[in-house]
Amino acid sequence: MRATLVFTCAAAVLGLAACDSLPGKPSPAERYVRPTDVTDFDTLYVGNCAGCHGDGERPGAALALADPVYLAIAPDAAMRWATALGVAGTAMPAFATSAGGPLTEAQIDTIVHGLRQRWGGPAAVATAPAYSAPLGDAERGRDAYATYCASCHGLDGRGGPKGGSVVDGSYLALVSDQGLRSIVLAGRPGLGMPDFRSYVAGRPMDGDEVADVVAWLVSQRPRYPGQPYARTQTSQETPP
Repeated sequence: MRATLVFTCAAAVLGLAACDSLPGKPSPAERYVRPTDVTDFDTLYVGNCAGCHGDGERPGAALALADPVYLAIAPDAAMRWATALGVAGTAMPAFATSAGGPLTEAQIDTIVHGLRQRWGGPAAVATAPAYSAPLGDAERGRDAYATYCASCHGLDGRGGPKGGSVVDGSYLALVSDQGLRSIVLAGRPGLGMPDFRSYVAGRPMDGDEVADVVAWLVSQRPRYPGQPYARTQTSQETPP
């Protein structure tokens, strides 16, 4: 009797084990994972960030996050805040579930920490200007721009031999003041734009110069975003 019971139990265990490998049944790796349960940095970054910020090999439309200079300058709190709540007035949306986005607090932490682990490293920027600061003086910024930026972007900022326009109304309407400052500081390495240390050989920008250039760029922003250029109404366009 006892032998029969043991045999029956063993057969049941083997039967249950066999059920886990039935034809058509997905393996553990193939089974559905709820989006809020994803914990892998690569999956989270590719699915939520790489389309705009690039992936370390291909640049995106927005500032590169896979950049050791940017990561050396930007504090975790600033990156986490922007990821969670987005940046008002720009194309950067809020990703935190508490703000209507798709990511949990833990997933946002995974992205921020993963950025540093994957692409952070020595960038020799111990004397870098602060990540954020008030705007400087736009008039001084015009002179600083001529010194550090005009050789690539042109004297008027509308484009030069090595860079495109930085005063385009549509562009300035979609980038925040901090976004402009981050680009001046970290550059756009994927597009050939150097960081604050290399605009003029042997003459890195200091904090006042960065703040002044950003102030000048901000002063070029159109008053009414979406309508950056003056337009004269013709008689044919006059409403009845």
